[in-house]
Amino acid sequence: MAIAPRNQSRRQGEVTLLLPPPPRPAQGLAAVLTELQRHWRNDGHLAALWQAWPRIAGPQLAQHCRPLRLQGRRLTVGASHPQWLQALRFNRHQLLGALQGAGFAVQEIQIQQHHPGELPPPGSQQEAGSWALHPSRVDVHGMATCPRCGSPAPAGEMGRWGHCSFCRQKQLALAADQG
Repeated sequence: MAIAPRNQSRRQGEVTLLLPPPPRPAQGLAAVLTELQRHWRNDGHLAALWQAWPRIAGPQLAQHCRPLRLQGRRLTVGASHPQWLQALRFNRHQLLGALQGAGFAVQEIQIQQHHPGELPPPGSQQEAGSWALHPSRVDVHGMATCPRCGSPAPAGEMGRWGHCSFCRQKQLALAADQG
């Protein structure tokens, strides 16, 4: 039988009790956020790409083109005007190199016309109404357990997709890899 290290056991009379390992030291908020960004980038989350987009695409292109979907290793980028659509097509290989150089595992770029709607002004009734119905709102929809991974997740996500948003992302990535 193995013997536990001294800092993980305690003797009480004739009995040796096992203690849980000591907790990891607390990290600062900046370190936690950096770790989250690294995790997003490694797992192919669109949030990491949105954050890095102006640096990757450059200031001119980033104003008129935006990442729309990241499914597996395929990125769909939308352009707001035909001239920017043409610029994206012309610079596709440079953009792919910049994405890979920034640590994103993108192997294919799909380009499409995208007419983004006007965002409602901050604090407007329209913005408040949209946010009130968001499926990830725990304070509105409550919490549930994802039937796929067993993790706690917003009940609104279960109602929309039948599982949590992380399992939904995996499902979309799998579909993109198969398609």
